[in-house]
Amino acid sequence: MPVLIPEQEWAAICDGLTQRAELLEMVMADLYGPGQLVRDGHLPAELVAGNPQWLRPLVGVQPRSGHWLHHLAFEIGRSPDGSFLVLGDRAQAPSGSGFALENRMATMRIFSEPFPRAHVHRLAGFFRAFREAMEGLAGDRGKAILTPGPNNDTYYEHTYIARYLGMTLLEGEDLIVRDGQVMVRTVSGVEPLGLLWRRIDSEFADPLELNEGSQIGTPGLIEALRQGNLSLINALGSGVIEARAFMAFLPRICERLTGEALRLPNIATWWCGQPAERAHVAAHADRMMIGEALDPALPFAIGANTALGGQFLGGADGLQGGLGDWIERNGNRLVGQEAVTLSTTPAWSEGRLVPRPMTIRVFAARTASGWTFMPGGYARIGKSGDTTALAMQAGGSVADVWVMSQQPVQPDTLVVKGGFERAAPGILPTRAAENLYWLGRYSDRTEGVIRVLRAWHLRLAETDDREDARLTALADFLARQDIDVDQPIPEALLGMIASARFSAAKVRDRFSPDGWAALNDLAKTADRLAQRVRPGDDAAHAMSVLLRKISGFSGLVHENMYHFAGWRFLLLGRAQERADGTLMMLSEFTAPEAPPGMLEIAIEVGDSVLTHQRRYRFGPSRGTVLDLLALDARNPRAVLYQIAQMRHHVGRLPHAGTDGRASPLEQLLLTLDTDLRVADPDALPPERLCDMHDRLARAYDLIQSTLLR
Repeated sequence: MPVLIPEQEWAAICDGLTQRAELLEMVMADLYGPGQLVRDGHLPAELVAGNPQWLRPLVGVQPRSGHWLHHLAFEIGRSPDGSFLVLGDRAQAPSGSGFALENRMATMRIFSEPFPRAHVHRLAGFFRAFREAMEGLAGDRGKAILTPGPNNDTYYEHTYIARYLGMTLLEGEDLIVRDGQVMVRTVSGVEPLGLLWRRIDSEFADPLELNEGSQIGTPGLIEALRQGNLSLINALGSGVIEARAFMAFLPRICERLTGEALRLPNIATWWCGQPAERAHVAAHADRMMIGEALDPALPFAIGANTALGGQFLGGADGLQGGLGDWIERNGNRLVGQEAVTLSTTPAWSEGRLVPRPMTIRVFAARTASGWTFMPGGYARIGKSGDTTALAMQAGGSVADVWVMSQQPVQPDTLVVKGGFERAAPGILPTRAAENLYWLGRYSDRTEGVIRVLRAWHLRLAETDDREDARLTALADFLARQDIDVDQPIPEALLGMIASARFSAAKVRDRFSPDGWAALNDLAKTADRLAQRVRPGDDAAHAMSVLLRKISGFSGLVHENMYHFAGWRFLLLGRAQERADGTLMMLSEFTAPEAPPGMLEIAIEVGDSVLTHQRRYRFGPSRGTVLDLLALDARNPRAVLYQIAQMRHHVGRLPHAGTDGRASPLEQLLLTLDTDLRVADPDALPPERLCDMHDRLARAYDLIQSTLLR
C-alpha cells in the first residue's frame, strides 16, 4: 500500500530539508576548509579527526562545481503527534532513487484506475532536473555513473538509473588519469570526462592517496580534483557528516551559521564524550538507544555494541560494571538517541490492512535554481505491529510514497516535447567490450559442451556400455576440457554458465533484460537438473532442455540487441569460440584412428545432420564432414563461415587497421580465411586442423592489443 502525504505537508518537509541541505553544505565547506567549527568549539575535534570518513588528503581541495553536495537523501520518521523528525542524513553515495522509481512504476501498474493516479505528483521532473544539472556541470565533456561493480548490493539500481537517465555506467578500471584529466578507456581510444556521479564509498576512490588496497578505484583521481578537472557528485569525504554523533551538534551549528533554528528537527541525540551529556544518557538509558558515535547507521539499526531500553545487546564489551560503567568507560565512542515511537501507516498483510511503523527516504538534488526534491520516494515498512523504530531493524517491506494534490497533476516524462533528438550511440569502455566478447565465448562454449554431452549420453543409453569406443573417445575429448562425464550435469558445465552470467552482470546497463532473465533461467534450470538427473537417456533429455534454453538466450541477445560496437564484440567472441571448438572437434573426430561412428557424431554435434543428408548422396565420410563443417561458407556451423564473420566484425571496429594497411589481427584472419577457401577436404589432415586451431588461439592476444587497448 502506498504511503499518502498531502502536498502541503510535503512542501513543509521539503522546506525544512532545504535548510538542512544548505546546513550540511556549509559544514562540509568548513570541515574541508578553514575548520572554524572545531576551532570555535562547535564540533569536538575527535568527532572529525577520529572519523574514518574524514579524508585528510581532501582538505583544501575546492570542488570544481563550487559545491561539495549535489545529491542527498534524508531518512525521516513521523512521531505519534504527526510531526516529522530527521533520523539520518545520507551524503556519502545515497542509494534508493532508482528503487523509488521502480517502486512507482510497479505501484502504478497495480493501482491502474485513473483516480487517484491523476492526483499523484510524478517523479520524472526530479530526474530531468538532476540530469540537466549534471549536464551543466559536465560541460562539453562526458558524464557517467561510477559503480563498484556487480558485487555491490545496490548494483542493480546503478544499472537501472543509468538506463533511465541515458548515462554511461563505469567502474574504476574504466578510468585513467592523464595530466590531471580523468579519461575513459574506450575501444575508440580515451575520452575525457567532465562529471562522475559516484556510487562508491570515498575511501575506495583513489588507491594512491586513500585506501591502498582498493581494487575498485582509479589512481590519480584526487589529483584530478585538485586541478579542478572533474566535477564529482558528491565530493569525496562527504560521508563524515553521516555519523550519528553529528546530530547532537547540528541544532546549535544551524543557529550559529544561519541564525535560525532547525525547521525540521532531527532525533534527539547526545554525544557521551561530554560529562553532562554522558550523565544524562546514563540517567535516562531506559528510554534511549545507545550505540557507536561514528556509526552512520540509522537509529533503529542494532549493532554489535548497542543498548536499548536500559538493556545491553552487545557481546564483546560485556557489562562487568553495569550499563552505567560501560557508558563511562566508552563515553567518547558512544551516542545516545531517543528511542522514538514511530507513527504507523496502513499495510497489506495476510489479507487485511494492518498498522505498521514506517520511515520515508527523501531525495534532494542541487540544480541551477537551488535544491529540488523528488515528490515522493520510498518508505520502509515494519514487518510487525510493534510501533517502535526497532520493529524495522530486522527488515520489512518497502512501499511507494504518493504526494497527493488537490487537483489533477499534469503527466510528466523525460521525453522531450515537440520532437526528439537522436543521441549518439555513446562510448563503449574497453571493460564492457571485453566482457561482451567473453559473454559470446562462454555462451557458445556452453552450447558446444552441451551438444557433446548429449551425444555421449545418447550413446550410453543406446549401448549401456561405457567401454564403447565412441563413448571412450567422447569422454577423452570432454576430459581435455575438464568435463567429467561421470557427473550427469558436470560441475564444469555449471561453471561455464556461471562465467557467462558473470560477464553479462558486468554489462547489465548494456544488456537486454530479457536476455538476462533467460540466462538466469538457464542457470537455475541447470542447478535444478544437477540435483536429480541420472546418466543415459535422462541426462540426454536434460541436455536437450538446456540446449533449447541457451538457444533461446542466444536468439534474444543476438537478434534483438542493437547493432552497436558492443554487439560486434559479442558476436566476435561467439564466432571465435565456435570456430575454435569446431576445429578442435574435427581434428579428433575425423582422425584416421577415430572409432567408427565419430563422423556421425561430428555432424550431430555440428547440428548439420539434415543439411548433410540433403547435400550428399551417401553416408558421412571424412571428406563430406570436413567439406560441410570446415569449408562451407554458407553453413553457420562451419569454421570458414565463423572466420568470415570475425573478419566482418573486426573490419567495422575502431583501430582495425592503420594507414590503409590491415592490422595484425586482420592479417591473421585473412590468412585463415584464404587457407580454408582454397583448401580441399582431402588436404586437411588432423595436423593442419590443429595448426589452424593454434593460429586462431592467437586472435585473443591480438584483439587485446588491437581493439582493447
